[in-house]
Amino acid sequence: MRAVKLKKQYLKGFLTCVSGWGELWGPVRRDNRFILEEVDDIGQIDLTALRTQLPFKKLLFPPQFSMFGFDEKGYHTDFSSIPKRIIFGLHPCDIKALLIMDEFFAKQYKDPYYYERRKRTVIIGLSCIPDEKCFCNATDNESATEGFDLFLTDLGDFFLIWVGSSLGDDLVRECPELTDPHIGHADLKKYIEWQRYRSSQFKMDIDLTGMPDIMELSYESPVWEEMGKKCLSCGACTIVCPTCPCFNVEDEFALGKNQGQRMRYWDSCMFREYSMVAGGHNFREARAERLKLRFIHKLQAFVGKFGKPACTGCGRCIGTCPVDIDIYTITKKLQGEEIQV
Repeated sequence: MRAVKLKKQYLKGFLTCVSGWGELWGPVRRDNRFILEEVDDIGQIDLTALRTQLPFKKLLFPPQFSMFGFDEKGYHTDFSSIPKRIIFGLHPCDIKALLIMDEFFAKQYKDPYYYERRKRTVIIGLSCIPDEKCFCNATDNESATEGFDLFLTDLGDFFLIWVGSSLGDDLVRECPELTDPHIGHADLKKYIEWQRYRSSQFKMDIDLTGMPDIMELSYESPVWEEMGKKCLSCGACTIVCPTCPCFNVEDEFALGKNQGQRMRYWDSCMFREYSMVAGGHNFREARAERLKLRFIHKLQAFVGKFGKPACTGCGRCIGTCPVDIDIYTITKKLQGEEIQV
């Protein structure tokens, strides 16, 4: 992996240069929140954004889309309308989430609807300074080492750009006059100092060490019933989570035309109907059971299968749940700490 420098004043020109590859998406401020949007004017991008309200997954795994159309002759899928996109501004936590979504949708079985979007997407990451909701240090995602094409670290008067793929290298070579391949000792020192400073800024005290064992031993814990009584089953936590992949599939028919389309849309394991089967039986009627399922998946089952939790420490659930049920409160309670929820 090589690195180049980009002076701050050249960022707009650089993004304009690479945006010839495809649509440019980035974090845009809307009132008191950040939204990931397609931008026509580079000046719309807010470099101070910590987390967008909805993560990048809405572009690779849309909230609702047609999988294929069908009629009397068969079915037909059309991927030609999927655009090329550059997603700018993903932080290490979301880049890690992207790798987790790849595990779900593009590794063991290549879901064509995810994969066709994924291969048309360039990822340009951006460094950040954590706030009071961030805990990517607890999930070993404090820095991004893979999963991106380019990654920009803000070192004051310039960005250090890590080149993470051959496509990223091609993009850098598109505008050679804007970057500097010479990284000196002073640049290295500045980078090391920045890393130390960033590590010192975490405020969230959370320890996920040993959580798979704790989850196993806490299967019958009263914590689940306690939290289940507070949970609204609104599904907000799963909507904003960058690694929640649950979906449902329904067929929509055009009456009288002998044709229709198969639709896929986001679903949530927190919804009562999610575990309902034919005949009306529901395996997880109780909210406590649905809550338990979500956290077992995040902190135990995914670790057992892939060796890492399906939580990246982005803090979205902490800022979203109206009754303060999140990774922080659940782990603290299961670890025996007294906290008010």
